[in-house]
Amino acid sequence: MTTPRKFKQQPVPPWNRAVLKVGSSLLAGNDGGLSTQYVLGLAQFISACHAAGREIVLVSSGAVAAGRMLLEGHSDEDTSSAARQAMAALGQTQTIALWQRLFDRPLAQVLLTHDDMRNRRRYLNARATLQELLRHGVLPVVNENDTVAVDELTLGDNDNLAAIVAALVDADLLLIATDIDGLYTGNPRTNPNAEPIDEVPEITPEIMHMASGAGSSVGTGGMRTKLEAAQKASAAGIETILFNGRDSEVSRLLSQDILCGTRLRSTSSRLQARKYWLRHTPAVSGYIRVDAGAARALVEEGASLLPKGVIEASGEFQRGDMVEIITDDSSRCIARGITQYGAAEINLIHGCHTRDIEERLGYSYGDSIVHRDDLARTDPLDAYTTGVEFS
Repeated sequence: MTTPRKFKQQPVPPWNRAVLKVGSSLLAGNDGGLSTQYVLGLAQFISACHAAGREIVLVSSGAVAAGRMLLEGHSDEDTSSAARQAMAALGQTQTIALWQRLFDRPLAQVLLTHDDMRNRRRYLNARATLQELLRHGVLPVVNENDTVAVDELTLGDNDNLAAIVAALVDADLLLIATDIDGLYTGNPRTNPNAEPIDEVPEITPEIMHMASGAGSSVGTGGMRTKLEAAQKASAAGIETILFNGRDSEVSRLLSQDILCGTRLRSTSSRLQARKYWLRHTPAVSGYIRVDAGAARALVEEGASLLPKGVIEASGEFQRGDMVEIITDDSSRCIARGITQYGAAEINLIHGCHTRDIEERLGYSYGDSIVHRDDLARTDPLDAYTTGVEFS
């Protein structure tokens, strides 16, 4: 039988923050339950990243596999949603306990569903939580909230969730650890002539067609879901790396910024992807009128919008909605963005210093009404008519 050609070594793209997705096949033990056999090397890689000042968000499968052993009287043939949700509930604590044993730093479990990501306000709350955990040096361990999700269980993968989380935390890179070396032209387990693909400039229908075969016996995803995840990450300007988490050398190579697997490039930068989305998302729920100083800071300096420069808010928008930012003199739109506060809240804090937000509202979502990362200047033609020039 012909031995498939090995993947070549290549440099990892520069990064400071990454999302690492670890599948069930790397966590499951031979006799059921969970094992540290393969994830120990990945934990060492994460620790090396932390020591180098880099940040990792871990998206971990394994809860259902762990819970299967603990659910008394369970039949392996029972694949009902209720049974899987019960197994997930039992296995969540086992999964987080396994990871905690491998680190001397605190871990935080974050359970999400796709509904959390679709709802703008819950999306912002999840992002704020993850950002705060990273700021304090905590390792977030993310999983789907399988105990309450229904449709997500039939979708059956954390790959797509990992891509969404990568966009959520503004990651530079999505790392997907699996039990195969990378993407091949065919299924290497059944086709000895399958050739490895070291790099994918763009995920085309032809590339998707190569992703044949189901997932492992303990997981629910497969190569196709990994390519779907890479597509989502690419749309957010994030590159994806597929690699074999069972390879004893992979953690050492990754720690040295060397890749042995498949690199799936993004067709745009993170900034380009996010700003395009902000400029062209159709739903606008209201507007925020700003004074000349705030307009100048937004347009010329790329600053965040603070309460001090706000004159008023109009509309019935809530935290997490898309709004337009207009000038006081000509009511021309100079920017669009995701607001951290609702219209009623803004009209209570406009003109005040950031330190006074909590005193006026009784709480605070942060200093910015619209953070610069959630803000995009509109077409220069619009700004030109206001008399404010783009830098």
